[in-house]
Amino acid sequence: MKQIYFIALLLGLYTPLAVLAQKSQSRLSGKIVDTKGQPIPGASVQLEGQSVGAIANEKGWFEIEGDFPQELKLRVSFLGYEPYSKVLTVESWKRKELKIVLNESSLNLEEVLVTGKSVLSEVKEQAFNVSVVDAKALHGTNLDVGHALDRISGVRVRESGGVGSDMNFSLNGFRGKQVRFFIDGVPMDNFGSSFQLNNIPINVAQRIEVYKGVVPIGLGSDALGGAVNIITDSYEKSSLSVSYSYGSFNTHKSFIQGVFVGKSGFTAKVNAYQNYSDNNYKMHVDVADINTGEYFRNQTVRRFNDTFHNQVLMVDLGLVKKPIADEFFIGATLGKNYKEIQTGARVAAVYGDIHRKGNILMPKFKYVKNDLFAKGLNLRVNGNFNFGEENYIDTVHRRYNWLGQFKEYPNAGGERSYSDYQYKNNNGLLVASMQYAFNEVHHFSASSTYNTFNRIGHNRVNPDDETYEHPRKTQKNIAGLGYSFRKEAFNASVFLKEYHQKNTYMFSYNPTGNYGDVAYRLQETTYDKWGYGLALTSFLTENFQIKASYEKSYRLPENEELFGDVVNLQGNIDLKPESSHNYNLGLNHWWRFGKTSSLQTGFGGFYRLASDFIRARLNNNQVMQVMENLGNVINKGLEAEVRYQYKRKGSVGFNLTYQDLRNNTQFEGDSQTESVIYKDRIPNMPYFYGNADANYNFSHLWKASDQLSLGYNLLYVHAFFLYWPSLGNDKLTIPTQVSHDLSLSYALNNRMKFTFACKNFTSSRLYDNFSLQKPGISFSGKIQYKFF
Repeated sequence: MKQIYFIALLLGLYTPLAVLAQKSQSRLSGKIVDTKGQPIPGASVQLEGQSVGAIANEKGWFEIEGDFPQELKLRVSFLGYEPYSKVLTVESWKRKELKIVLNESSLNLEEVLVTGKSVLSEVKEQAFNVSVVDAKALHGTNLDVGHALDRISGVRVRESGGVGSDMNFSLNGFRGKQVRFFIDGVPMDNFGSSFQLNNIPINVAQRIEVYKGVVPIGLGSDALGGAVNIITDSYEKSSLSVSYSYGSFNTHKSFIQGVFVGKSGFTAKVNAYQNYSDNNYKMHVDVADINTGEYFRNQTVRRFNDTFHNQVLMVDLGLVKKPIADEFFIGATLGKNYKEIQTGARVAAVYGDIHRKGNILMPKFKYVKNDLFAKGLNLRVNGNFNFGEENYIDTVHRRYNWLGQFKEYPNAGGERSYSDYQYKNNNGLLVASMQYAFNEVHHFSASSTYNTFNRIGHNRVNPDDETYEHPRKTQKNIAGLGYSFRKEAFNASVFLKEYHQKNTYMFSYNPTGNYGDVAYRLQETTYDKWGYGLALTSFLTENFQIKASYEKSYRLPENEELFGDVVNLQGNIDLKPESSHNYNLGLNHWWRFGKTSSLQTGFGGFYRLASDFIRARLNNNQVMQVMENLGNVINKGLEAEVRYQYKRKGSVGFNLTYQDLRNNTQFEGDSQTESVIYKDRIPNMPYFYGNADANYNFSHLWKASDQLSLGYNLLYVHAFFLYWPSLGNDKLTIPTQVSHDLSLSYALNNRMKFTFACKNFTSSRLYDNFSLQKPGISFSGKIQYKFF
């Protein structure tokens, strides 16, 4: 495979250079923690009389190389902690890695804004256009990962209903599969329906990185317009925490996380969670009596076939910090889900018995080895295979209305299609990446991502239907090479990507020309594309950053787009890869007002020129969606973000996004007549939206460790059309959305936390998609306890 040649070439070129670069220097390393054993990222390490020093990374680790004397004076400092100093002899620091414990300063930290550079700041300061969510700050809330992301500029998370409903993620005008998702750098392409962003609890993540437009090659995938990387907890120390919440519409959510870190290096980690909801919220719809046909407008009804339940268990067992590997883990992700299907792509279609269920059975492994063959040459390999099944069931021959009334028919059939389709997608994934730091300035990287898909299934109520026996296979490879130049005030990255896809399927045709005569022919399509990109950033002053990036990117058609998802997405085997020229320009500025407060501002502009743009439309009978290519699309936009932080007590901020996504296909097919919808705004896409939030913390209430937190969030989405504006009265409108959320949390003893939340407290009618109403006002309570 071409990817393997990339890795081999990189290894062959860099290893000799790495060996030549080694010097006979000494190495001083260690970890900086607080009195509770928590790492202190950003702590400064200095050696008196020496020209070298270090800043602790996100795990508290530091490393300094040099020609040191027999005795050293070490100084460590970080705002909010008492300075640490110690005289070290060569025997003490060469024998083992140091562990340095900093004590909190007696200064009242509530009156001080900590300004040390954290891992969140380091990610934001990359040359790439990237936003970061501090997930740890949201662990006390009832948010899932999807709704936490919905508060970022440029992001819109659209749902078709309540808990567990179909979700569509949009980033600067690109949406769905055009944006890729990762967990710890591993693509989530094959995780199945049990594992979606809007049913992953926020407690799974430590932070979430959102790359807009240009994606680094370390995230090896065919993202057209951006990527989301969920970073989970590191293996630093043993811990155990649990949480449970209950809310409106009989919604239950629970989460358990346990980590064991042994002195021998043996490490175990378990994440388990479940979500359940009846989703029986009220809707406002037009209803016709099932028997008489009498029509009733704007009736208030409850959903009655929308229960959702999923359970997921993630287990990892392995070793860390051993000579053979820095990390070696084997594990599995197990899960199952049950989802009732209330409507089709439009609310006019209502179902009373259609449902789907599935499971995930995915063994996995992870191998990380730093300083492989030479210092600075790091290898990382991840792999998994999903043996899970999906089952779509529509075997009750009835017709329902929104009042729950139904007509039953005597013959065999279903509400939409007579089906009990059980299938496996047989997804496999192998990811390999290498990085080589020639020194602190020059960094090289290579990555390879190989993905397989092979859907095998049968319809148990129609076993003779040979359509379900036909092959549906894809193989996909994405490889990349990159180089980055890193200085304190200037960073630059360049990269090259190769995209390869092979699809195998059966093509139907009429061999004789007689009506109803159908035969099948095995068909294969292959795509090979090349992409490239550049990202630059410079700090013009200590607090003013400018960044720019460009990428020629490709996105290969996804399996479900080609073959359908069996429920609400019809397959289209004729889809072609889409491509885009992505340009980004951003400005960031930080103001600090003494030691008590700060103001952060960010402004950005983006330009996307896409070809063969893949978008969803309703199929001919408007019951399901189907993906299609649109010749050319232009997207221009602006986004802004402002945040004010007062001491460590409170913050207030807002973000706004405007995107102008236009059809740039002047002529349709071979016609020389200009298209009626040329230059039209792309329909069914929000183009102006934003968020605002405010938070305040009250400390030392009854005990010194107690804290009361109040939070508010506002979501605004301007109205947009469902159909092309130039087509007249048919365009329909998704109305303006305004939603207000409140939360109150009380933490005591640094272990227990209670949270009460009210979503959409004005009970506004909210629609992310035309006619598919979301829940009104809802309440939830959550209790979280950390054992150690």
